[in-house]
Amino acid sequence: MDSALGVDRLHFAFTITYHYLFPQLTMGLALLILILKTQALRGRGEHYNRAARFWTRIFAINFAMGVVTGIPMEFQFGTNWARFARAAGGVIGQTLAMEGVFSFFLESSFLGALLFGEKRLGPRGHWVAAFLVFLGSWISGFFIVATNAFMQHPVGYLPGARDGLDLGSLWALLTNPWLRWEYPHVMIGSVVTASTVMASVGAFYLVSGRHTAHGRTFVRLGVIIGLAAALLMLFPTGDRQGKMVARHQPATLAAMEGLFRTQAGAPVVLVGQPDLDRLRLDNPIYVPRMLSFLTYSRWQAEVKGLDAFSAEEWPQNIPLLYYAYHIMVGLGTIFIAVLALAAWRLRGGRLYVSRGLLWTLMLMLPFPYIANTAGWLTAELGRQPWLVHGLMRTMDGNSPSVSAGNALFTLIGFMGMYTVLSILFVVLVYREIDHGPEGGGAASGARG
Repeated sequence: MDSALGVDRLHFAFTITYHYLFPQLTMGLALLILILKTQALRGRGEHYNRAARFWTRIFAINFAMGVVTGIPMEFQFGTNWARFARAAGGVIGQTLAMEGVFSFFLESSFLGALLFGEKRLGPRGHWVAAFLVFLGSWISGFFIVATNAFMQHPVGYLPGARDGLDLGSLWALLTNPWLRWEYPHVMIGSVVTASTVMASVGAFYLVSGRHTAHGRTFVRLGVIIGLAAALLMLFPTGDRQGKMVARHQPATLAAMEGLFRTQAGAPVVLVGQPDLDRLRLDNPIYVPRMLSFLTYSRWQAEVKGLDAFSAEEWPQNIPLLYYAYHIMVGLGTIFIAVLALAAWRLRGGRLYVSRGLLWTLMLMLPFPYIANTAGWLTAELGRQPWLVHGLMRTMDGNSPSVSAGNALFTLIGFMGMYTVLSILFVVLVYREIDHGPEGGGAASGARG
């Protein structure tokens, strides 16, 4: 990792991976807060208002961390990736600017109203504030994913001056076929994260015997919404996104699935280790013909393997791509199984006294973060060696004037700063959870 390009890639990978720990919770949590406020508005009482206030405070901490870590990430386009910014800025600058001007200010402005304006706004006005925070966060996600979708499947551009790209059609950019399924897949992934976090905190309260009324509410809402979101991640969004990869990035699909040879009736590999020296999978466990069916809806359909493409077209880190994809899929399957069992145990309130399952929900908290990170690794590693697929290679996008030493110096600085931020974040969130929705540590009466 002594080249400037290698350090630049590591730098951006580190900052964007760390940054996305926070938006994936806020985007999903915005929906859950809106559901809690809706329950309160429908006359379910102060119980749901307290729950919404509690999660709004958690939302605000995450939102602040997302802002602090997101701004330096965008500056890297002009420092470490200046050639990319100069070439593609005429297109992606539109979506990034719209995200800041429209959605970020909408979300941040009404977050203040949601935090401090409950008495002045009244119940209906406060619900509107919650809705606008939800709307702002999901519009923000749309513009960011639209930027990534252009890099995956460029549309709506025209050749510009000095080998750059100009925006040809904003409508085409915002209706990118890749965006059609990537956006709901990403946003529903954030709902899985938020639902799991809510269920996990609720399970903690029930296991510890504190704030049990809210603990039941958090577990119930988290399990029900989380199960629905996990199923939607599988189908239709995951299924359709996989078909999009097969159509436009077939070499990526082959690397993700560990398919080295073109086959009719290609299998889905459950377990196996890619061996690039022998171009095979070691110790594979697979389901015969399933990949052909999932990709083309025919059991004997031919699926192109890596042997159908030149080595220059292969993703650059096939083992990491393969493992990231299988971690994402494996964890998604586990989420469905655990949340389905938990939903079944909700009948008659049995889940609330099932300590083993409550502990499972509590310990699941980090795994949606791992799954979402693995999903983004799959998307970004799969696009390599391209920055803008088919138009600009990664090696042509970094800044020629930024040395490896300079980039490494700033990377180390960011690591130190983010370590301090992580400690502060954990302390703040721990204090909120310890304080609880009811403002104390005492147990409270049962409520579903």
